[in-house]
Amino acid sequence: MRIVYLGTPDFAVLPLKSLVESGNYEIVGVVTNLDKPVGRKQVLTPPPVKVYAQSCGIPVYQYSKIRHEGVQDLINLRPDLMITCAFGQILSQEILDIPKLGVINIHASLLPKYRGASPIHYALLNGEKTTGITIMKTDIGIDTGDIIMQKSLEIKEDETCGELFERLSILGAECILEALPSIIDGSATYTNQNDEFATFSKIIKKQDALILWEDTAENIKNKIRAFNPAPVAYCLIEGLPFKIYSASVIEKTARAGEIVECSDKLVIGCGKDCLSLLKVQKAGGKPMDIKEFLKGNKFVVNEDFK
Repeated sequence: MRIVYLGTPDFAVLPLKSLVESGNYEIVGVVTNLDKPVGRKQVLTPPPVKVYAQSCGIPVYQYSKIRHEGVQDLINLRPDLMITCAFGQILSQEILDIPKLGVINIHASLLPKYRGASPIHYALLNGEKTTGITIMKTDIGIDTGDIIMQKSLEIKEDETCGELFERLSILGAECILEALPSIIDGSATYTNQNDEFATFSKIIKKQDALILWEDTAENIKNKIRAFNPAPVAYCLIEGLPFKIYSASVIEKTARAGEIVECSDKLVIGCGKDCLSLLKVQKAGGKPMDIKEFLKGNKFVVNEDFK
């Protein structure tokens, strides 16, 4: 069974690793996005999937736009099946038609909920209690193809996006191994998605992480969870970004943006209830637990946190 695997971030590494280590499949190529500059020094950094594939001696192909640059390479690889996982590019019908068994996608939500680029972020933003993995057959739409398998996962109370990414990646690896035999022997069932219940998750941008204290404390806490570890939720203090990594809700009434406590706790009023900040980072500083942060940074009760 000749398989081409398409994926880019850390999330996509474990499913690929599970395929390689099973010994049941021939991974004839891995396709990923281009190396990108990372960090303040803009060091050119390969995608995690590329790093893993090269460590296994698997040929790696990188394209800015696979629809324009990768078709002939994929034809030459003669795949029986292609598997995508957080690849980050839309495939053309020409590419979908190359493998005889089609293209299968590992998606980090219970479709049709949270189609699109950021399903894990949106599950946390919206305070979902459950999410999961969907194995689906890719069609020309964005996560609109028929469902082959779904497995759910309970979201923990204070779980961050990074933590949920890791658990869903493990589940994705388990699901693809379980689904493949039936896909290959033709016994898999394919269930149409109900578009009536579909929701879409857009690409996350830095400005989406801005905190508005007029929102409820619960919503702000969910935003903090959803954007940890990146891009990190923030407010503006003296015009500079003030990042918040974790917080807890306190059922107390105060004016939105009001500093309620600032001795050994830093509690800020919201549109409903208050938020106790637990781990923060001011501009030019490093992430700190709030007690340590307050030793060197003073605030005044009843003033605005801005």
